[in-house]
Amino acid sequence: MTPEVASPAPTHTPKSAKTSNADWVDRERPDTLVLFDVDGTLSPSRKCASPEMLQLLRNLKKKVVIGYVGGSDLAKQMEQLGEDAAKTLFDFSFSENGATAFKKGELIGQESLLGFMGEERYQKLINWTLRYIADLDLPVKRGTFVELRNGMVNISPIGRNCSYAERLDFSKLDDEKKIRETMVEAYRKEFAGYGLQYSIGGQISIDVFPQGWDKTYCLRHIASGGFKEIHFFGDKTEKGGNDYEIFNHPSVVGHAVKNPEDTAEQIRKLFSL
Repeated sequence: MTPEVASPAPTHTPKSAKTSNADWVDRERPDTLVLFDVDGTLSPSRKCASPEMLQLLRNLKKKVVIGYVGGSDLAKQMEQLGEDAAKTLFDFSFSENGATAFKKGELIGQESLLGFMGEERYQKLINWTLRYIADLDLPVKRGTFVELRNGMVNISPIGRNCSYAERLDFSKLDDEKKIRETMVEAYRKEFAGYGLQYSIGGQISIDVFPQGWDKTYCLRHIASGGFKEIHFFGDKTEKGGNDYEIFNHPSVVGHAVKNPEDTAEQIRKLFSL
């Protein structure tokens, strides 16, 4: 396969994304931003965040500026955080790694994977993906193997329509057989030169997006904010995980967590809550 060379990912900051410490005069530490992964960090995988976690975040918001950044689209984030909390509790809401970005509930930026790739290259990616999944020998396969979002395409070998029990079973199998890790290596070989990045997130899927559109993408929306400290909490911080890049970014203090309970414990200790 002879790949076409992709155009570089855009590096602009949306004009409406300008922010400053004056926006957060009600906080004890207006120059400190705390960002969270959602799935597995604020809530159990594909489950709802607990009332206790949401209350802890409300208390944290009195001290610092808070936001979340996840690979899922806004609809799924609202399912896990609650519609009101997803829109109003957080100062910054970054869906799809920040390809869709909100500040105080208002849209401040949005990018398009299709605009980056073009239909021809996108269809080559999808056709190859479906053939690859068809040849996988898995205990079960369900629906929605490919989900196109604004800034990425989410690929699930088992299918996103699997039950929670099937999700857990696949996750255990994936830990043993490295199904997603092997698929990512195949993507890199097949689509070298397409300017794409592959990230293993959650329990059942792979995110595919333009290089540079990992979770560090959200940082460009707050670059003018004057934040002296930026903290990030995430559960997939190992190499290949979808929190790896932002966790290791030089301007970010990374905190690796095991689950929402660990997140809550670390928040209380770090911010004296």
